[in-house]
Amino acid sequence: MAGRLEGKIALITGAASGIGLGAVELFVAEGACVVAADMQDEKGAMLERRFPDRVRYIHCNVTQEADIARAVALADSQFGGLDILFNNAGHGGSTTGVADMDADGWDATFALLVKGPAMGMKHAVPLMLKRGGGSIINTASIAGLQAGFGPLAYSSAKCAVIHMSRCAAAELSPQRIRVNAICPGLIATSIFGASMGLSREVADQMAARVAEMGGKVQPIPKAGAPDDIARAALYLASDDSVFVTGTHIVVDGGITIGGRSSWDPTAGSPFLEALGISAEQAAEMRAAMAAAKAG
Repeated sequence: MAGRLEGKIALITGAASGIGLGAVELFVAEGACVVAADMQDEKGAMLERRFPDRVRYIHCNVTQEADIARAVALADSQFGGLDILFNNAGHGGSTTGVADMDADGWDATFALLVKGPAMGMKHAVPLMLKRGGGSIINTASIAGLQAGFGPLAYSSAKCAVIHMSRCAAAELSPQRIRVNAICPGLIATSIFGASMGLSREVADQMAARVAEMGGKVQPIPKAGAPDDIARAALYLASDDSVFVTGTHIVVDGGITIGGRSSWDPTAGSPFLEALGISAEQAAEMRAAMAAAKAG
């Protein structure tokens, strides 16, 4: 049985670890040839050794347009074109807020998270047109949808990615190039530790901690894993989503459904708290009301 990406050629940025690595593994398993772009050369070389017929690694700093152009060109020279672009490379960016905003940090964050995907689309489109169309997937974030899930610069950049995907879809979909975004929630990767300036090894340990504790803060009681996002990317990359463009898919275990009281029956309602009624007192009141109704 043929895979869902049989005969397809993909470029994945941020491909050597985390979500990108999960996507490389899944795309290859589904039949794709993949250019894996990243700055972690040792891990990239390991990917090539694991999948010698299906993966080519290239060192790529997505803030540099020339690097992106070379990665796209490699897909053409090694595999014969490009059908799928997964703009996934990212970082937490500047951690400053409004009052202490760092202009250089702001620019660097947007260069990585917004300009990088934009330049990826620019260079991918000509090759996709030659193949009769394609799919572009941009990694956004729930931080681009709601406040409180990331620093100011990161959240603003991810919001820009969502709208950029929508605008690009309006322009490109008539040419059979679909553009969509994925908004991950709390996913157990090293991005959290790396954003704090920790070493890669320590950041990976922090990812393990997220995997252990993540299920306690959202309705679905398990931590998000790179594979959860990779499967969403597979859907958007494949012909299963041929009628889907200009939208974003939220993959977050339900964390954006609402406050904890909306999904955790043991959490007190903020309205009851404002009235000075505890969760236990509320439960007693509901039981008394039910008993009175039954009687």
